[in-house]
Amino acid sequence: MSALPLLRRPLLTGVLALLLCALAFGAGHLVRTQADAAEPATRPAPAAAPTEEPAAPTAPRRTREPEVTPVVEPEAPVLRPGPRLLGPGEESDEVRELQARLAQIDWFDAGVTGYYGEVTEEAVRGFQAKRGIPVTGEVDQRTQDRLLAMTTEPSEAELSGLPATGGGNTPGPLDPRCETGRVLCVDKTSDTLRWVVDGEVLTTVDVRFGGEATPTREGEFSVYRKSRDHVSSLYDTSMPFAMFFDGGQAVHYSPDFAAVGYAGASHGCVNVRDYDAVAALYDQVEVGDRVIVYWS
Repeated sequence: MSALPLLRRPLLTGVLALLLCALAFGAGHLVRTQADAAEPATRPAPAAAPTEEPAAPTAPRRTREPEVTPVVEPEAPVLRPGPRLLGPGEESDEVRELQARLAQIDWFDAGVTGYYGEVTEEAVRGFQAKRGIPVTGEVDQRTQDRLLAMTTEPSEAELSGLPATGGGNTPGPLDPRCETGRVLCVDKTSDTLRWVVDGEVLTTVDVRFGGEATPTREGEFSVYRKSRDHVSSLYDTSMPFAMFFDGGQAVHYSPDFAAVGYAGASHGCVNVRDYDAVAALYDQVEVGDRVIVYWS
């Protein structure tokens, strides 16, 4: 036997061993590959993480209340007196007119003299205080304008110092029906009312009457009712010392007559502007006394 075959046998044996190993590796790899292919395509999802415990309820959030800004009332303007037009110590026709106008609205009850003394000063002070005008006792433009608006042009009788109870108008002749008994004699011609007892004139006052729409009726009547603090239920106006003589028509004091004079008119009543005179008259007149309204 030659030496070559002997040398090849171990070589063949090694090669064969290598082949067997390769076949064994391939078969094992194939088995693992088939096993991997047999596994399901999806894998189970991992277990969910435990959820957190629910949060405890929170208290409602307190909102801040809006701040309230206090309302500041504007201060009333301070009235200051104007320059003096008339004042204490003066004596003139202007002062005489001032006194007469104050007397028309019952702020001056002394004699009209034309001299601006203590009585006149006190009357002006009262008039100013009543109407919210700076109280000085002197007449400035504001005081004069207000007084002019509330009064009428004084008559010659008023400027001469005729007492208020004497009236400023000149009465006409008495109606014959006024000459007997107790009579309120109302003369529409002279705008006067006279209280006459048995033909003697005891009191004379200025009066005004109703307008065209509500005229004061003429004729002979009698007082059927008296009401000291009467208020009209129809017009809601004050009618102090009312002495009714015909339906709703009455003789009574009129603050409007005292303020504006003959620039106004009544609703048919006989208005008196002298407060003290009509108050005294109210106490004298009795229910049943006659009332004569006429043209002289």
